[in-house]
Amino acid sequence: MKSFVIKICIVLIVILMVLLTAPVHKKSADNEVIFWTLQMGDFSSYMNKVIKEFEAQNPGIKIKWIDVPFSEGEKRTLASVLSDNPPDLINLNPDFSALLAQRGALYEIDEKYTEQFNKDIINSLKYNGKLYSLPWYATSAVTIYNKELLSAAGVKMPETFEDLGEIASQIKEKTGAYVLLPNITENDTMLRILNKYGVTASNINSKESVEVFDYFKMLYQDGLIPKESVTQTHREALEKYMAGQIVFFQAGANFLNMIRENAPSIYKNTDVAPQITGKLKQNDFSLMNFVVPVRAKHKNDALKFAVFLTNYENQLELAKLTNVLAVNQKTLQDDFYTSYDANDLIAKARVISAKQLKKIKPSFKTMKDQKEINTIVNTAVQQILLNKNTTGNILDDALNKIKLMDED
Repeated sequence: MKSFVIKICIVLIVILMVLLTAPVHKKSADNEVIFWTLQMGDFSSYMNKVIKEFEAQNPGIKIKWIDVPFSEGEKRTLASVLSDNPPDLINLNPDFSALLAQRGALYEIDEKYTEQFNKDIINSLKYNGKLYSLPWYATSAVTIYNKELLSAAGVKMPETFEDLGEIASQIKEKTGAYVLLPNITENDTMLRILNKYGVTASNINSKESVEVFDYFKMLYQDGLIPKESVTQTHREALEKYMAGQIVFFQAGANFLNMIRENAPSIYKNTDVAPQITGKLKQNDFSLMNFVVPVRAKHKNDALKFAVFLTNYENQLELAKLTNVLAVNQKTLQDDFYTSYDANDLIAKARVISAKQLKKIKPSFKTMKDQKEINTIVNTAVQQILLNKNTTGNILDDALNKIKLMDED
């Protein structure tokens, strides 16, 4: 009997030892948080490190990262969110996120997840007063300019579009260069300019709107901006800047690297200043964000990971790798965004961009059927600049078309 008891005790001890030394099981593959990004493959070391750190801090959560080519992002996302097994967290742009929110495909996010973010940016992401996305990073264009041409023209650095109009003829006369190539028929460029004057698609025929359109019409018809302004894109504007054919080029700080590599002589004569503003003096910006599909299986874990990705440390590390702007309020207060060496042009541009995020209201907001609205507005731009009709009549017609879309 004593021998039997001893054997039982030995068996129990062995079982206990096995239980104590067995690895803790994480969630099975069926319970992984599926995370999609857009064109982040070049930063795989960073992404894998952040994922590993998150999993170590959250042993019950496993992240499966899939990077999607930018050109396929919208198509693959649309197909996935309508399926029964979508990713749990997706990196998108706000325009497409708003479209998915309109279709009821996104999960509404509790604002308790937004404490670390710039509040104005969070408000800019809301659709019909509800939040369906969290920001990941931002960009805010600065004014890149040729200081040699500016000096040769004998004019001061402009702050507003009105200032640009006042110096455009003198620049052309003294240097032969154009003041800028504004790309006002590219995507939502014109609507973003109008936003600086308190104009949206819903009041596109207002007095302020007519004045802005007539301003560009004057520049165009007087030959102070290139004729290609009604057709060409940001890429062509960059090429004209690198060729010394335009004085001002509004773009993100990352474009400075392209200028330095492809036009070193122009880069030597390049400086940066805050972006050109309008009557309201607020700054324009762009975002990339995270969304959670309404059919996602692990919404809370996905949001927890999104918050981790955007904490102070991870935002700062990503910013140093990519030169984007953080959306975490604490990160934006770091020396990386508040000070720079006088000889470091890219750092100067970054500090200017970060400061611009302090004044972004009223922010440009994506509307229902935004792409179709862009097309209507850009068609109106072409008609006005080419003098097809009076500005007011063309904008009245544009507003009627936008209203018809709302009725549909």
